[in-house]
Amino acid sequence: MLEKSETLSLVIPCYNEEESIPLFISRVQDVAANMPGVSFELIFIDDGSKDNTLTVLRSAAKDNPGVKYISFSRNFGKEAALLAGLETSSGDYVAVIDADLQHPPELLPAMYAGIKEEGYDCVATRRVNRSGEPKLRSFFARRFYGLINKISETQMVDGATDYRLMTRQMVDAVLSMKEYNRFSKGLFSWVGFSTKWVEFENVPRIAGETAWSFGSLFLYSLDGITAFSVRPLAIASFFGILFCFIAFIGAIGISVRWLIFGDPVQGWATIVCLILFVGGVQLFTTGILGQYLAKSYLETKGRPIYIVKEKGENGEN
Repeated sequence: MLEKSETLSLVIPCYNEEESIPLFISRVQDVAANMPGVSFELIFIDDGSKDNTLTVLRSAAKDNPGVKYISFSRNFGKEAALLAGLETSSGDYVAVIDADLQHPPELLPAMYAGIKEEGYDCVATRRVNRSGEPKLRSFFARRFYGLINKISETQMVDGATDYRLMTRQMVDAVLSMKEYNRFSKGLFSWVGFSTKWVEFENVPRIAGETAWSFGSLFLYSLDGITAFSVRPLAIASFFGILFCFIAFIGAIGISVRWLIFGDPVQGWATIVCLILFVGGVQLFTTGILGQYLAKSYLETKGRPIYIVKEKGENGEN
């Protein structure tokens, strides 16, 4: 009796990846040929690309069974693309993978075996090095993981990538969280489930240029911190209490000095510096409060996380 074929869905966010997509499909087809009994579903999400990504996807879906695509009405960001792909996936197992081949498809058989043979719910990947990445970006990336793991109960592995293979049960758990402000690395950790980590060497992009600038990565890290920790609010409160205490001690000191020595308060430059310093701390703590308030504001609006302009698959486009 033949075993029932299982389906493995690949969720592939794309932004200006016209050169990478044909190479990616070819590599995945080579991997699929070595995984008998597993059918592949490739779901490309065009996140408002400015190049010919959509044209390439239309052609790929027409020529390759199992290839589907979703095209957004504009750029909504990678998190929205991941959500759309997970919601569209129908496989028994679902993998998130980049189209630029920085996530080697050749790891998929071992990842699949980790779930099927070893009983894990998720097999995730982490880079063992950051070769080819700007040193400044690598430095701040390591600091981010160190910080988030200290202030959040949800632990995240340093070097972890979005590249992972999950069971349908875990995917459904991730999809059950309907929050507007999404940080997938944190969501994957928060839902729990047993996870095996697979390490791989950093691989350069096969084509094109990354859309992630230092500024966009910094804002993304802020999303992660505010989504999975309220500790910054406690820090803001601590600063308030600290400066009230310093002001109280300073007032006592000035009063004693005037009463005992009759020395009037002098040093306008010092006072100005103190005012500017305290004002800066106030703006910093106000900014922390503003970040959380902004997240709440966006959640209560109830806007859709993404808008689909076009869909297609073999035989439908």
